[in-house]
Amino acid sequence: MTGRLRVFSIPMTTRFRGITVREGAVIEGDAGWGEWSPFVEYPPEEAEAWLRCAEEAAAGDWPVVVRDDVPVNATVPVVSPEAAHALVLASGCATAKVKVADPGSALADDLARVEAVRDALGPTGRVRVDANGAWTVDQAVAAIAELDRAAGGLEYVEQPCASVEDLASVRRRVAVPIAADESIRRAADPYRVRDLGAADIAVLKVQPLGGVRACLRIADDIGMPVVVSSALETSLGLAAGVSLAASLPRLDHACGLATRSLLTADVASPELFPLDGKLPVLLPLVLPAWLAEFEASPDRVAWWEARLDGVLAFRASRAMREDRPR
Repeated sequence: MTGRLRVFSIPMTTRFRGITVREGAVIEGDAGWGEWSPFVEYPPEEAEAWLRCAEEAAAGDWPVVVRDDVPVNATVPVVSPEAAHALVLASGCATAKVKVADPGSALADDLARVEAVRDALGPTGRVRVDANGAWTVDQAVAAIAELDRAAGGLEYVEQPCASVEDLASVRRRVAVPIAADESIRRAADPYRVRDLGAADIAVLKVQPLGGVRACLRIADDIGMPVVVSSALETSLGLAAGVSLAASLPRLDHACGLATRSLLTADVASPELFPLDGKLPVLLPLVLPAWLAEFEASPDRVAWWEARLDGVLAFRASRAMREDRPR
């Protein structure tokens, strides 16, 4: 660990993932800054991987890129069909990912939202949905059939069930491709998805998986098409995802990196907004002087400082266990 820790607190444009304010930290290194923004409920052993990503970015340890821009999808939260239609039209993207299976939201609401997104994209656009592991196997099979009809054909369904075993069961019973997210980024063994034949597509998020180079190793080993997605970051964190997507030898799908619009402000410059459905590869990003406007309150800064101490203590303890003779 090197450099300063600065904590940000940025209101969101709409409720997403159950939160209305995105909180996180940026860490200074020898070559600049990296974002460290594990969600507040994540324990030290999970937040440590996010820290490795921030340290990699702050050290400027970026791989060689093979493309100048990255195609991205619009992300549609749990909003009204009218709002979903307007969001997709304004995005300029040819692909949209629609959140479904939100607590308190009926399948009929999801179907209406998906239909509105299909109308906004037109017949050639691609629609994908994300259930965040909310369904049982039987619920997933039934819902996917209806959502596929509403979409006029789904590109894929992301994480319909929570467990890898259930993903594999769903994949055997539906024709729509299955993508794995949480079953990779929150799993002790991200390769069980491959070993059980549980998915057609791997969704990789750089912070939860420990950085760009760690994700490149997973992408190479897992043997399936990759979609790079964000973890609701500022442009500073999104830059790591763009670096990964831009350095992959093969990129068959639009990436879920156009999420800057979910935040009311940013800590980095230039801000990563898509143009014509693509994000440019603009590295490195810098922190402008007005970061102070989004500094978290003193009590939250203290909380993040204590959290960092806890994660570093976990890291040291793990290193001692690994070095201990067996």
